Amino acid sequence: MEKNQNNIQDKLIAQQEKIERKFQGIGKGKYSRIMKMAKKPNGDEYTKVLLIAGFGIVFLGFIGFVIYLLMSVYF
Repeated sequence: MEKNQNNIQDKLIAQQEKIERKFQGIGKGKYSRIMKMAKKPNGDEYTKVLLIAGFGIVFLGFIGFVIYLLMSVYF
């Protein structure tokens, strides 16, 4: 049982190291400028984005519903 548990731990550690190596250069390549400029939005910014995205979803749903009604009436 102990040998099997060590084998699993070794595999998990190897996988973790592989993931860390993959993301190690993320700040050095073509995305470095974006990562440096990115910041966490404050509450006001988050609310604005949420409202705009919500309005867009509702608007597209309304357009789809109108198309559905037109197709069900005329076809």
